Amino acid sequence: MRKLLLILSTIASCVPFGHAQTLTNSNLPIFVITTPQGVSIGDEPRIVAHLGVIYNGTNANHNINDPFNNYDGNIAIEIRGSTSQQYPKKGYGFETQDALGNNAQVGLCGLPPENDWILYGPYPDKTLIRNVLTFHLAREMGQYASRTHYCELIIDGDYRGLYVLMERIKIDDFRLTLQDVSSPNIFNDTLTGAYVLKVDKLTGEVGHTWESLYDDEVLFQFHDPEFDELNSMQASYMEDYIGQFEQAIEGPGMDLPPGQGGWRDFIDYKSFQDFFILQELGRTVDGYRSSSFLYKDKDYSWNAKIKAGPMWDFNLSYGNADYCLAETTTGWQYHFDQVCDFTTSIPFWWERLLDSPGYRNALRCRWDELRQGVLSTSYINNFIDSVAIDLEQARIRNFQRWPIIGQYVNWNGFVGQTYQEDVDYMKTWIQQRSEWIDLNLAGQCNLSTNDIEHAPEYHKAWPNPFNDQITIGFSLFDTRAVSIRVYDLMGREVAFADLGTKFDGTHAHSFSSADWNAGSYLYSVMVDGEELYTGKLVKQ
Repeated sequence: MRKLLLILSTIASCVPFGHAQTLTNSNLPIFVITTPQGVSIGDEPRIVAHLGVIYNGTNANHNINDPFNNYDGNIAIEIRGSTSQQYPKKGYGFETQDALGNNAQVGLCGLPPENDWILYGPYPDKTLIRNVLTFHLAREMGQYASRTHYCELIIDGDYRGLYVLMERIKIDDFRLTLQDVSSPNIFNDTLTGAYVLKVDKLTGEVGHTWESLYDDEVLFQFHDPEFDELNSMQASYMEDYIGQFEQAIEGPGMDLPPGQGGWRDFIDYKSFQDFFILQELGRTVDGYRSSSFLYKDKDYSWNAKIKAGPMWDFNLSYGNADYCLAETTTGWQYHFDQVCDFTTSIPFWWERLLDSPGYRNALRCRWDELRQGVLSTSYINNFIDSVAIDLEQARIRNFQRWPIIGQYVNWNGFVGQTYQEDVDYMKTWIQQRSEWIDLNLAGQCNLSTNDIEHAPEYHKAWPNPFNDQITIGFSLFDTRAVSIRVYDLMGREVAFADLGTKFDGTHAHSFSSADWNAGSYLYSVMVDGEELYTGKLVKQ
């Protein structure tokens, strides 16, 4: 018949009975990987294997005898991760390929098409939720974060448990939508973007690195494009730019108004504030100093300043580590270097920016706003509970395969005797952590829209990318006359709305976009005739 019969016969004859019979059907997609005989998946080089994906849609049943209807072809796969490779449940990175070995763009499990994917296998995080929760919160806050989809995995007939299909962080039309660094725009701007960097430790796959001007334990790496894909001028430009940014933050003119060389000239401060908030909320033990990303678009693009993010690697967060006070709900994670001495340090900017009253007050406003919505205890608990319900059958199979409930796994800050105890601990920890931040975050939320230089960028467009309708929401801190303008990249207006006088608070307006052409657009929220908020839209 087809490849599935061969795989099923392998399941029946080549693996232990317990593993073979664990999975027959699931409410989650089923991934089946078959490697060439005698070849195992290792940490470099990648090997070519076969992947079949059974995906019948959201809330559908998936049976092991169903056809491979979402993907049925070759992949190049390897074990991924650094310290996570110590665990018996491995994580994998893979590329989908055509018959000739070229990259094949595929939309797996309803996610946007790409060829570069991750199968993350939660292990020390026994809730199986921490990364998915963090990425979800970041997206709801208006930032890009890897989209995820839970699935169950079989490799060569061996049931491997519950996994999370994830997007790899990279520049892409549906991921980080930055201009191609190698393509000139109308200003012939080929050096100033787009770059994705990370602050990280020297483990795993490490390329070219350079040190902070102020701390040789803060190490930068090129992530996308990788260093060997850049020419010397491009690499030097970005290294120099990071140096200028650090000098501006450290210098006496750090808090100068826009255009005078202070922090406002270098960073997209809403992304920095959101990054800070999620790092502190999760108190991830690796926070700020490793697996921490930054990115920059070209100078003549819409997002030319340095942005913090995307969020990454939160499996040892929300109280799930037992060293360096990571399990405590009090204290600031950006003070980590005062608690523990590691080979990597937290960049000084995170604390230094708090010396700016404008930044500090806007951060306080942002936290207060989020606590009324996506970071409220009720919202977070409801999300965790809904995911736990969806995972009920799959997580039972997962912990039959990996019987670690009630056992200490490096570096658990809490060991529940049941799955529900682990979930309840995380929920309680997040609530207590949030309440501590409520009481201890500096700053005063007393900003108004007439202070344009310091006004927090409280605005969001959703869904983005969009199809037939786009909604633009924004917050005001005073009574003002408001209008919204949407225009294409050539500056031609495609939509306009005069909203009249709006009082302080949160507002939103929807545009019908069915007749707009696919592509990128920009929007401006005008307050008393001045541009207060701006953003980018993508029509699919």
